[in-house]
Amino acid sequence: MKQLNSLKVWPSVVLLLCFSLSGQAQFLRTSYFMEGSQRMQFNPALMPGRGFLNIPVIGSLNATVNSSSLGYRDIMDIIENNDDSDYFMSNDFMNQLDATNNLNVNLSTDILSAGWYKGKNFWSVNVGLRNDIGAAIPKTMFQFMNNMSNREFSDNISDYLGINETINGQKLEINSYAEVGLGFARNITDRLTVGGKVKMLLGIGNLKLNINQIHVETPSVGSSGVTSKASIQVDATLENSSKLLELPKNENGDYIDEIDFGSFGFAGYGGAIDLGVSYKLLDKLTISASVLDLGFIKWSKSNTSIARANMEQIYDLLDPVSQQEFMNIVNSGEILNYDMLQLKTEEASEKSRTCGLTSTMVLGTEYALLNDWLVVGALYTGRFAKPKTLNELTFSACIRPTNAFNVAASYSVLQGAGKTFGLALKLGPFFAGTDYMFFGKNTKNVNAYLGVSIPLGKQETAEK
Repeated sequence: MKQLNSLKVWPSVVLLLCFSLSGQAQFLRTSYFMEGSQRMQFNPALMPGRGFLNIPVIGSLNATVNSSSLGYRDIMDIIENNDDSDYFMSNDFMNQLDATNNLNVNLSTDILSAGWYKGKNFWSVNVGLRNDIGAAIPKTMFQFMNNMSNREFSDNISDYLGINETINGQKLEINSYAEVGLGFARNITDRLTVGGKVKMLLGIGNLKLNINQIHVETPSVGSSGVTSKASIQVDATLENSSKLLELPKNENGDYIDEIDFGSFGFAGYGGAIDLGVSYKLLDKLTISASVLDLGFIKWSKSNTSIARANMEQIYDLLDPVSQQEFMNIVNSGEILNYDMLQLKTEEASEKSRTCGLTSTMVLGTEYALLNDWLVVGALYTGRFAKPKTLNELTFSACIRPTNAFNVAASYSVLQGAGKTFGLALKLGPFFAGTDYMFFGKNTKNVNAYLGVSIPLGKQETAEK
């Protein structure tokens, strides 16, 4: 029996991005008050002190994992999903779960990016890859897996009696696209700076799975003489728009049993804008705000397919073959089991789809000390991710004696319940940092940012 946990798609997507280069965000909050090109990813009005040319791919590379309840080791166990996995049998694991456990993975890189001053204006261009993955796993799924693993299934029908489990609200969404952007920023006055970016989007793939309900039921204890029927009821929808991700069926052609790779290509097109502003309230106090990724992608009809499961599967527990099949499904230990879902592609299901991007709102305030050598600030970010918006409040301090040397430390209070510290360093053309330092297997938020750029003309050339 061929089964696939859809969470295993995530490492495949990572490999896809690496090959085609061929979290909470696609930027580093700790870098917001540092000098350099990376802060323009937060706010297109925050012009760097000089132009830049980023080294291809590694010039701007970011990866983030955010979880509401699952630690790093838990996430790895879920993704690996080995047949002998037993992480869900641990009381410590079960006790840390929320009613709904949200997980977000964000991967991004700029294949090419550059910025330069022309008179009083700052221009920038980039060609990049973006990938957003969001999942919601209800606690009832882990409880179901725990309960089934605690049962001693044998050939005796009594081992199967009394199962009555319901799982609601499981979701998975993957959105992958390339962007080509053109940015512009300008000092309107000595205190006010505005900026924006327009982006053309090339859709690589979008997959959206909603499992509204799974209900597994067998005869109650003491009723084996009345009926021997077990049932699995499923209500789920899978939408896929991609040339790259295919949905092959099982050997009998009855239902989808895996996600496979097809041919690389663009399956949709769209656009987006970033808008930003920065205003110096006082000589030492600056406030700033931006909205990012306001846009959409329209996926083509010819590259879209829809599959549904809205049926009841019946198994006869007195039939050894049917009994074994039922046991294999309910005791698989998989977060997502395609043999349980039995998603079937709809005839003539091709239709165009439009999906919005994961937009972000950014609000920042900073105060400069010691002749701008030291800056302290606070930053709020609200990322309208799926299945749940990610809010974060970060306090940071940055030492920036020169453009070539900056070091910053941060403390984020929301996503990590006040246990998340960040650190970033800029040394000449090299930049590296993290908002969530790794503190072992129970770390719930992890990210890293790497940048390498060649400096170009200084800002002062625009003021002559």
